[in-house]
Amino acid sequence: MPSNSNRGVVYLKPGSVEVQSIDFPTFRNPAGKSIDHGVILKVVTTNICGSDQHMVRGRTTAPAGMVLGHEITGEVIEKGRDVEYLKVGDLVSVPFNVACGRCRTCREGDTGVCLHVNSDRAGGAYGYVDMGGWIGGQADYVMVPYADFNLLKFPNKAHAMEKIRDLTCLSDILPTGFHGAVTAKVGVGSTVYVAGAGPVGLAAAASARILGAAVVLIGDMNTERLAHAKNVGFEPIDLTRHDRLGELVADVLGVPEVDCAIDCVGFEAKAQGTDGKVVEAPAVVLNSLMEITRAAGAIGIPGLYVTDDPGAKEQAAKQGNLSLRLGLGWAKSHALHTGQTPVLKYNRQLMQAILWDRLPIAEIVNVKVIDLEQAPEGYKSFDAGVASKFVIDPHGQLPKAA
Repeated sequence: MPSNSNRGVVYLKPGSVEVQSIDFPTFRNPAGKSIDHGVILKVVTTNICGSDQHMVRGRTTAPAGMVLGHEITGEVIEKGRDVEYLKVGDLVSVPFNVACGRCRTCREGDTGVCLHVNSDRAGGAYGYVDMGGWIGGQADYVMVPYADFNLLKFPNKAHAMEKIRDLTCLSDILPTGFHGAVTAKVGVGSTVYVAGAGPVGLAAAASARILGAAVVLIGDMNTERLAHAKNVGFEPIDLTRHDRLGELVADVLGVPEVDCAIDCVGFEAKAQGTDGKVVEAPAVVLNSLMEITRAAGAIGIPGLYVTDDPGAKEQAAKQGNLSLRLGLGWAKSHALHTGQTPVLKYNRQLMQAILWDRLPIAEIVNVKVIDLEQAPEGYKSFDAGVASKFVIDPHGQLPKAA
């Protein structure tokens, strides 16, 4: 058993996080009730997510003092008496969704909107604002409830550790990108446009490719991320050239439309203003995707949209109200799918694809391993647009070089 010391990445104020000593996890839910269905994990890897950045930028109502982190892979070191199918020493992936496995939505596979793990709304997550108060996993140790239902055990621990840079992506970004591609109805021969060349966008592009897409275009304003996207086999679309996305698509495909589109940007979307300067435009991605998606096509929207955005430039956007051209999407008979990804729906299949060398996701998203103490600098680098996925290694179990 470890000592009862624990460190975690704590949100202090907009633009500031710090590694601090935090309480060692216990078998209690956010309301303080003792539970027997959880496990305590020694965190092997825990990743910095673009969703975390929304909070750190002050674009949510996240309170100071939150322990961050919802992308967790770890080793079971202690388990509650009701845990039947896991044992101490198991290496597991933690879906970012906290789900009970018992309510109507969980039984129907919609674990992103579990009805029992959050007293304020449907859906729970670790270390995230309005998601039930579950303590985050950017830490040495973390407690995971409903462990038998939530956790994905890796079948061979030694093999999993060899693939850990890839498998760490199973907790969120890879299933999220895959969900975006599935809900965009990507299939064999599809032409696909992905908005955003960050880690989730790259995961969506990789997912589209494994689903059989003929070509995957990926758009961004960040030249470093676009260069990386090209290096791993996707068609980069430089959005700084001009604001006529259809023309940019036609430059590659010969026609100004795609079969499928995926929004991996979310509510902090940006566009070029009339003076050439980049401005915030929260609806620009969704509107542009409706423009370029063919009639009867589909748009997957794994990018995050919030109900409250105190940092929004537009007054309406502060309450999550966006100026959408929904009439255009309606006229073109588009299917749009939103919401948190139900990770359990996909993570086992994606694990198999990784273990059998079908999906080199760590290379595609450019995983970079850092120490827990380096997390604040990792947040700053990620926010600056570095073309990397930062993976935190709290106990020094991974080599730093790829």
